[in-house]
Amino acid sequence: MTAASRPPLKADLLLLAVTLLAAAGWIFSKEALNGLPPLLFIGSRFLLAGLLLLPFAWPSLRKRRPAQFTGALGVGLVFAAAIAFWVLGLAYATHLGESAFINSLGILLVPVMARLLFGDRPPKATWIALPVAVVGLACLSLDRGFHLEASQWLFLIAATLFALLFNLNSRVVRSLPALPLTTIQLIVVGLVLTALSALTEPWPARLGGDTLAWLAASVLLASTLRFFLQVYAQGLTTPSHAAVIMILEAVWTALMAAVWFNETMSAWQLLGCGLIFAALLINRWRWVRALWRRR
Repeated sequence: MTAASRPPLKADLLLLAVTLLAAAGWIFSKEALNGLPPLLFIGSRFLLAGLLLLPFAWPSLRKRRPAQFTGALGVGLVFAAAIAFWVLGLAYATHLGESAFINSLGILLVPVMARLLFGDRPPKATWIALPVAVVGLACLSLDRGFHLEASQWLFLIAATLFALLFNLNSRVVRSLPALPLTTIQLIVVGLVLTALSALTEPWPARLGGDTLAWLAASVLLASTLRFFLQVYAQGLTTPSHAAVIMILEAVWTALMAAVWFNETMSAWQLLGCGLIFAALLINRWRWVRALWRRR
């Protein structure tokens, strides 16, 4: 890799910050759920984040034709489904570190989904990584006597939907830049899930200061700032290079949960999470090796 073709260090550092913000978002969200029902929390979080990004995206949005928004709105509905399963899984989760590794399987499923939907050929590494990930998931279930909890099923569904979302976004972004696309999707998610919450969840009569603080942190840091930095950093590097760094989100989440919630892992959990992380590295081995050679 020549110096001219190397992704800039600035992109690496920004993406590293994105993974830390994303991991912190798990902590913020789990705390906020102590005072808010899941769908109301995630709906209001994304709606507020989308509205905060709207001024930055507005100059680009004004130049677009109405037909260009159709794909963004459709993908926004898929995003709403994915994040709904994620937040419900989070509400029931008893171990954030383990949950983050299960959710990260979505990265591994991206090329598989591309094969099923669009006929793309996944790299050979994907077919090696998949059985490793399945064994890792089995190890996590063995920790409870070969039984998957409700939260684990919810995260698996969310991971599958996130893989679908990634593939759809990669095609929609060809007609709509990343920032306005992200803004539209956040607002769609916020409107859909807040409305769904109004129909299905009891809303609290009042919100405590702690809940409002965790919600604000989720909106400003884990959503608005995170997505803004992610869009900017992805414009400085390649998608594959960015994906390698984004794998770190699960690691940071496990470490933060260990510090904040005093979480520990059994031998089976450590083995399962380790195998899932290894599967993610195998799946991205080509880019991991290239990243290593840069140093």
